[in-house]
Amino acid sequence: QVQLAESGGGLVQSGGSLRLSCAVSGLIPSIYTVNWYRQAPGNQRERVATLTDVYTEYAESVKGRFTISRDNSKETVYLQMNNLEPSDTAKYFCNAVQYSNAQFWGLGTQVTVSS
Repeated sequence: QVQLAESGGGLVQSGGSLRLSCAVSGLIPSIYTVNWYRQAPGNQRERVATLTDVYTEYAESVKGRFTISRDNSKETVYLQMNNLEPSDTAKYFCNAVQYSNAQFWGLGTQVTVSS
């Protein structure tokens, strides 16, 4: 089992920055990838960033503005979000996928960007 807890969301003006955190606990060595997703009301959940031991990957809509990283000593994955736009407004979720393909989700953290 893996437990995920997001934090760091909030209200920010357009052009501002936020850093989201995902605290990971449980069977950490079993994790193959950690992803950040977001979901705005009425929209499907969208994957915005991926982190594995080998690579990172970003959705086109956030490329150059968002950065996913991790601090192994703190067992935390971060999503640094810069130059935020109103279209980034959504609930952001942390997702972990094990080598067995089992998936785990956090409860999410709300990000609201005002124009």
